[in-house]
Amino acid sequence: MHTPVEGFSKLTKEEKIQWIADNCTKDPKSAKKLLQQYWNTDPKVQKTHDEFIENTLSNYYLPFAVAPNFLINGSWYTLPMVIEESSVVAAASKAAKFWFPRGGFKSSVLGTEKVGQVHLMFHGKKEELSSFIATVTPKLWEDTQTLTANMQKRGGGIKNIVLKDKTQKLKGYYQLHCTFETLDAMGANFINSCLEQFAKTIEREAQDYLSFKNGGNIPEIVMSILSNYVPNCVVRAEVACPVREEKSETSVSRRFAERFVQAVSIAQSEPYRAVTHNKGIMNGIDAVVLATGNDFRAVEAGVHAYAAKEGEYSSLTNATIEDDHFRFWLEVPLALGTVGGLTSLHPLTKLALEILQNPSARELMQIVAVAGLAQNFAAIRSLVTTGIQKGHMKMHLLNLLNQMGATESEKRRLVDHFNDKTVSTAAVKEGLELIRKQ
Repeated sequence: MHTPVEGFSKLTKEEKIQWIADNCTKDPKSAKKLLQQYWNTDPKVQKTHDEFIENTLSNYYLPFAVAPNFLINGSWYTLPMVIEESSVVAAASKAAKFWFPRGGFKSSVLGTEKVGQVHLMFHGKKEELSSFIATVTPKLWEDTQTLTANMQKRGGGIKNIVLKDKTQKLKGYYQLHCTFETLDAMGANFINSCLEQFAKTIEREAQDYLSFKNGGNIPEIVMSILSNYVPNCVVRAEVACPVREEKSETSVSRRFAERFVQAVSIAQSEPYRAVTHNKGIMNGIDAVVLATGNDFRAVEAGVHAYAAKEGEYSSLTNATIEDDHFRFWLEVPLALGTVGGLTSLHPLTKLALEILQNPSARELMQIVAVAGLAQNFAAIRSLVTTGIQKGHMKMHLLNLLNQMGATESEKRRLVDHFNDKTVSTAAVKEGLELIRKQ
């Protein structure tokens, strides 16, 4: 155990590495070598990476992959994906291949409204606060004009400012509920800047508001922050095709469609299943969100809140069979951006957006939703047919072999060996030992 360190942030990068190696590792020399091994060989690129966050020591690499052949709204896309989990990219690619002869994916944006709130406490009469907010609202718009001018020129900006009474949940609690349109930017900095200006304006104007001066009650600002729950910034993705007794290039079999709908229904009614079901959706969504430099933690938080919007956690996807037609769809909140943040700084993020043909934020929302739907389709398809482990463990085979220190020759032999066999850790270990004995 080491003692606390003073002024760590002021140390140079090399000094930070030395301190970590000396105080937090068993083999300081190896630790230093490992951290430096993952530095970018181009000093300028490495400096860019170092300045993304604080106290940077090295880079933590995740695979950058692509899933091709996605037909979305009549156009072809190759989806960049950043993820560490085996079988995700393969599953997305299989889903894309399955659906392109059946009409591909359709996607549409249902709304792009984002939310921010000024949280405040007030213990006077509600009518006094309502009257004050009504009086001060023109000032709120006026004081944020310099912040919103450029956004307004492009058709965005602040859309609405409403006082909400939350005193039934928390005594004295009110909020200024504000909605925004941020166009191709995710908009977090823009929204938070506007909200903090609202707070300053309210505090300033409240000092001279006559009712407050006479009554002694003045609204107290607690905090001003955007919300990652965006139930009106929603996109839909869907697939559909005829149902036949036997599957064809343009249809699905009735037996498959019925089992698929049953599987989705279980996820809609059972939270334990719904969590894993939705996690599979997020495998696809997060992978594209990460590749394009967006905030996957914000997306995750908002999506899971949306999944519980009816009071119980449930499936994000729906499936039906009506008039011999199978439909499978997803509606999900996605606050994404294609300008600002990492999108203009990280070289691979720029490349990812170029691979996607430099989409607008609305187009990216549609692409990301399709990635989630494709992932869920692939998972359910496996679950109701061959089972999830057959495909997943085959993709996991190389990871197991690498963990066991297999040579390239041993890998080739075992990949061939397990081509028609079930993969398990025990079976792979036994197979490797057998080869080595021979």
